[in-house]
Amino acid sequence: MKVCVIGSGSWGTALSQVLADAGHSVMLHARREEVVQGINEEHRNPDYLSGSTLPQAVRASTSYETCLEGADACVVVTPSAYLRSTAQSMKDHCPDDLPIIICSKGVEAKTGKLPAEVMADVLGSLDRFAVLSGPTHAEEVIRRLPSSAVAAAVSADVSRLAQDLFSTGYFRTYASDDIVGVELCGAFKNVIAIAVGISYGLKLGDNTAAAIITRGLAEMSRMVQVCGGEAITCMGLAGAGDMVVTCLSRHSRNRRFGEDYIARGLTLEDFEHDTHMVVEGAIACKTLDVLSKRHGVELPLTDAVRAVVWEGGDAKALGHELMDRPLKSEF
Repeated sequence: MKVCVIGSGSWGTALSQVLADAGHSVMLHARREEVVQGINEEHRNPDYLSGSTLPQAVRASTSYETCLEGADACVVVTPSAYLRSTAQSMKDHCPDDLPIIICSKGVEAKTGKLPAEVMADVLGSLDRFAVLSGPTHAEEVIRRLPSSAVAAAVSADVSRLAQDLFSTGYFRTYASDDIVGVELCGAFKNVIAIAVGISYGLKLGDNTAAAIITRGLAEMSRMVQVCGGEAITCMGLAGAGDMVVTCLSRHSRNRRFGEDYIARGLTLEDFEHDTHMVVEGAIACKTLDVLSKRHGVELPLTDAVRAVVWEGGDAKALGHELMDRPLKSEF
């Protein structure tokens, strides 16, 4: 199959390799001509994962028309804040029946819409979308280390297509019909990873980190259920799996942001300047507040992260406030 991949960051680059290893022809959309030249001439992305050589089946272009022409499927791997504008750029070149797999993680500001809803607003028909998520750091996938993900879609045919697309000896994909659950898990885990990073940066130990992860899963499951998803999804690859790897791995930019920047008094602007990467959890801790207020769901950890990252809150003081909350039953 010919597969168009929109987004040439680290995850888009790694997934392009997975698709090529699965036997597909890949057209990777990049914004910068230098990236296109590096991939087409040297089989390397000069900006991300530059130490890895990509298969020759991966080609690149700055043109949406070129990338989407004749495509059998499209994989969208852009930061969640740019999903709507990306969909609008794709619209004139995207057939109405083209299956689209979304790998972005977050909630749209102001509307509270999840990635598949945002894309469907512009491109129509939620039935043609799948979402791919799981504990899959690009730095390990590009090394072809064993990894697993889950593909969720309304249509069983589309989820099976996503499974087949991302099927190699080192990348295994499971199917789900819980788009809402998978997408909310993907947004939440980044927020909790920032909290875990802050706790390690403050030298609070493994017990604290484990408590944050566990209570983060509780927040995640409350929101998933009230939004129409399935609680069991939170115990799967998109939930507990991605939460663990994002919170504990040094590959995680969200954890690094909390540990190396926020805990040391640095800012989001400092991180973005140094790494040229988007911290999805920093955005999600704001956008999840839209859903929290809409549905009346309490999210104390998410609120604390938002207060520290965006409102100048003191991490230590907020930690004490969380510990001093009224005692309650665990479930």
